[in-house]
Formats: sequence, C-alpha cells, structure tokens
Amino acid sequence: MHTVPYLFFEGRCEEALAFYGQALGAETRAMMRYRDSPEPAQVPPGNDDKVMHGEFKVGETVIFCSDGMCSGKTAFGGFGLALAAKDAAEAGRLFAALSDGGEVRMPLSPTFFSPAFGMVSDRFGVMWMVMAGQG
Repeated sequence: MHTVPYLFFEGRCEEALAFYGQALGAETRAMMRYRDSPEPAQVPPGNDDKVMHGEFKVGETVIFCSDGMCSGKTAFGGFGLALAAKDAAEAGRLFAALSDGGEVRMPLSPTFFSPAFGMVSDRFGVMWMVMAGQG
C-alpha cells in the first residue's frame, strides 16, 4: 500500500500541469476531461474541458490532480510537499522556479539539517519545502 497526494486546482489544473512541467520537469502521465465522464450528470455545468483527473510525476513521486468542482477558489492548507534536491544549486533552481508568481514563506538558506532549505507557496497556493541533501 502507498499514499498518493491528490491536489484540487478548482479550474486551473491544466495550467498547474504546464507550470510543474516547466518548473520541476514534471511529466504529465494522464489527463481525463469531464467531457469523457460516463456520468454526465456529475460534471460541473459548463466545465466539459476541465480536468476530471490528472496524474503527474515529479522525480519518483506520482501526484494526482483535478479541477475538482471548478469553483475557481483553491484552498491548500495544513500540508506541504517536501522536494528533496540533490544539492544546493538544484535546490536554488527549483526554489526560484516555484517562487515565480508565488509567495516565499521562508527564504532558501542554510540550516543545521540542510545546506539549502526554504518554503514557498507557489502561484496555485501549494506549499513546497525545498531542501538540498547534505551531499
């Protein structure tokens, strides 16, 4: 058994997939639209082209995603995704990419447990904790 994070972007899922592809080198592995649903009554009205279910891979981690109910209001709170970089240079690149359009919560800096650690909420509101290995 394993756990897979599932993120609901409330109408911005396709944009998020493109962003994570560019920022993190994430690979989109699946994208199913609401128009493909065998249950049309469950489709949020006017959202046939939105993402019912998506799947992307960051490194070795699979993350599921969706536009959810397409409300336009994301609410990511009470969790963060930890991103382990191979070294401080990679951590800096990833942190800068995730910060574009986002909000830095803790600047990337050396800590007692990592040569580079920082926290950022990306442009969608997902919090990332970026850290470099001790290398």
